[in-house]
Amino acid sequence: MSNHKKHADIARPALGDFGRNEWAILGTHCGNIKKLAFQLCQVLSPQWKVAYVDADHKGADDEKSNGRDAQTALAHGAFFEYTDKITHHRFDLEGELGKFQYRPLFSQADLVLVNGNHFTAQRQIVVVDPKKEDSLRRKLDRLTHVDLILFAEGVTEIPQYLIDHLGENRPAGDHSPYAMLQPKLIAAFLENQLTASVPPISGLVLAGGKSMRMGTDKGLLNYHGLPQREYLMDLVEVFCENTWLSCRPEQAGELVYEFEVLPDTFLGLGPMGAILSAFRSQPDHAWLVVACDLPLLDHDTLEFLIKNRNPSAMATTFRSPVNDFPEPLVTIWEPKSYPVLLQFLAQGYSCPRKALINSPVHVLEAPNPVALKNVNTREEYEEVMAALEGR
Repeated sequence: MSNHKKHADIARPALGDFGRNEWAILGTHCGNIKKLAFQLCQVLSPQWKVAYVDADHKGADDEKSNGRDAQTALAHGAFFEYTDKITHHRFDLEGELGKFQYRPLFSQADLVLVNGNHFTAQRQIVVVDPKKEDSLRRKLDRLTHVDLILFAEGVTEIPQYLIDHLGENRPAGDHSPYAMLQPKLIAAFLENQLTASVPPISGLVLAGGKSMRMGTDKGLLNYHGLPQREYLMDLVEVFCENTWLSCRPEQAGELVYEFEVLPDTFLGLGPMGAILSAFRSQPDHAWLVVACDLPLLDHDTLEFLIKNRNPSAMATTFRSPVNDFPEPLVTIWEPKSYPVLLQFLAQGYSCPRKALINSPVHVLEAPNPVALKNVNTREEYEEVMAALEGR
């Protein structure tokens, strides 16, 4: 008898409590942890978005009103307060938070450094500090994936209790131990980890449009000696780990023997639905998305896009030569764009361009702007065909 499943199986992204790449630092005083975290932020932040998680070490008795500053709205009954601090933004929220609330808040971070004295994380950096040995012994259950062991000043050996606890999971080779006073070495280790964890790129050729303005399926138009969808599949797969043809569910049956197809599971949303359907199937991949109405798209343009990819941005895209807006259908959408697109959808927007315009994206100037020309009508088709025949 098969097991009945009440809820649909959905691929879940590889997230920790806060983000995709998170390390808790523990084993020493909170002041030392904060100092090290700040040093790592300084080294890594020019290339990566780094976040830091800590707890306020002031007790409720130090506050003015019920554990809150009397000048805040929270002290007067509000549950949420936002303050534009000019140089940064501050949000104060009443209530408990857990990983399901943390993850959306940290979704744009490439790296989350966590004070492990107060919070847990998927991976850990352990400091051997005799002054906090008793505290670390009480937290051994938090050491589930230790990548680095750091020595506080004067320490030269890993204590036996830590060796016994880690066993075969103890970091090996050049990864451990480092001195805690070597932030550049620690940052270099994290840099290598972040570089190695850059998501692979899958390709998505959009062929699910109804081609109402063209009057015939744009994916079947022949610009280069074969149907346009086949031409684009061949073009995109050179740069991608896997390439899929995006289509409407009713198209899947006729295409399944020709291509790897990815039918829409977010229906009636056009390109937005196709992109969301791709992330639903593989949430830990970046997606190179191209549309079938780009007959002049070429290898050099896609190669330029790939070479100038910024995985720290939500997406890498071209500026449209028509209106200067980002071109969403020749774009690398990073995994961190998945929750953003869902947030736009929840607010009633199904336009991927609007998500790009209002999000931190990397916009490139196309080396050959003509390659981004959209062809949606019969007149535009005949114009492009005449240009191709005249080459």
